[in-house]
Amino acid sequence: MDIATLFGIIGAFMIIAAAILLGGSADIFINIPSLTVVVGGTFAVTLSQISLKQFFGSFKVALKAFMHKSPPPNSLIEEAVELANIARKEGVLALEGKEIADKFLEKGIFLCIDGHPPEVVQKMLGKDISLTIERHEVGIKMFKSMGDVAPAMGMIGTLIGLVQMLSNMDDPKKIGPAMAVALLTTLYGAIIANAFAIPIAQKLKMVSRNERLNKSLILESVSSIQGGTNPKVLEQLLVTFLPSSQRQLAGKEES
Repeated sequence: MDIATLFGIIGAFMIIAAAILLGGSADIFINIPSLTVVVGGTFAVTLSQISLKQFFGSFKVALKAFMHKSPPPNSLIEEAVELANIARKEGVLALEGKEIADKFLEKGIFLCIDGHPPEVVQKMLGKDISLTIERHEVGIKMFKSMGDVAPAMGMIGTLIGLVQMLSNMDDPKKIGPAMAVALLTTLYGAIIANAFAIPIAQKLKMVSRNERLNKSLILESVSSIQGGTNPKVLEQLLVTFLPSSQRQLAGKEES
């Protein structure tokens, strides 16, 4: 579990709550019409951009911002090279029953053991990667949209509040509630966008990028293992997937 996202979002809300509580009563910051405009309006506008299935599916994808932990590429390289050594010495069938930590790598090795042609294995694994990235992109798009829409709905709520306030200038008792709607909708929109939606969208981008890298590395590993590539050559090939700083570190570990 990646606790950084969870701690970051909770920390942001705690800081906001502390500022509210230290400044006086928290009750004045709760306004149902404002919440209805911002929260309801944000969800409604976001829903209009995607399907209902994608809308609810995106919240499941969002869990990856909190729960997903990509294995380090170095460990995948080590595991792939180990499997390549076994396959080269004893054949691909010797990998049957071998415990494999990464599920995607395990799936690729099982396809090889089952005797599927290399082009079929590549097609199936490539399709898996494409669909995974597509799901991620829908989730990223939805939360990015929420980050854009929430402040806009806050501005709409502010304008509604100002209109109500100006239309009741002759009744001082109605000016206060109307002004509260005007200000709180802006506040709610800013909080939803900056403390929730945008951080999740950015984290999902990072998760998607890491998962694409790992699965591409695995795709190359499975192809090389099935083709009987020399394990040392495979290791040199897979190291090219790493950033230059990590390549140097991998080289030091080898020596």
